[in-house]
Amino acid sequence: MNRRTLVLIICVVILAVFAAAAFLYPRVIPTQPSQQAQAPAQVPAEAPSGSNLVRFHSPVFGPAQAPVTIVEFFDPSCEACRAFYPYVKKILAENPNDVRLVLRYVLFHQASEEVARMLEAARKQNLYSQVLEAVLDAQPDWHDDPRAAAAWAAAEGAGLDVGRARADMHTPSVDAVLETDMQDVKALGIRGTPTFFVNGRALDKFGPEPLSDLVRSEVAKARN
Repeated sequence: MNRRTLVLIICVVILAVFAAAAFLYPRVIPTQPSQQAQAPAQVPAEAPSGSNLVRFHSPVFGPAQAPVTIVEFFDPSCEACRAFYPYVKKILAENPNDVRLVLRYVLFHQASEEVARMLEAARKQNLYSQVLEAVLDAQPDWHDDPRAAAAWAAAEGAGLDVGRARADMHTPSVDAVLETDMQDVKALGIRGTPTFFVNGRALDKFGPEPLSDLVRSEVAKARN
């Protein structure tokens, strides 16, 4: 085979390779990832406004159809929750038609479950708010007592039928309330109390004044 023939064969082979590559390329090129796959997962600016924040069983203060909802993840043994209570009560008093408060239980302390169950039993006697105020007022006396003896005494002073309450506090319905609330605490990543959401927006600066400002802003939006 002479040199010219060899060069011609090589050229033909190279052309054949390029032709094959051009034919196969569209079939083997990887598809572009979708825009959704390319974008990082987004954390919503607002917490979900459905089941994780408000449950049908949750204690509610204020009108059911209020345009602004404060959700407080609340531990009855929490000293900060006790300190916030007068401010939250003041917000409700200043906005009687526009704001409602929804309480969710958080059980982070020794006596928390005992008192949360007591409060649910008080609700069956239509004494929820009275017993809540009484046990919060007495909180320094029972905060570290797993039996919450001083809380029971305070609740009885507020009119609670203690014998009936002790029977009602361990019913399946109360078990379900506490279990659901703690599941939502975990799902939402609640690590401290009180934790507030206002119309689904998390309070990003802790304190009574930031809470009042956020509520005021949401009320103004609702009225416009």
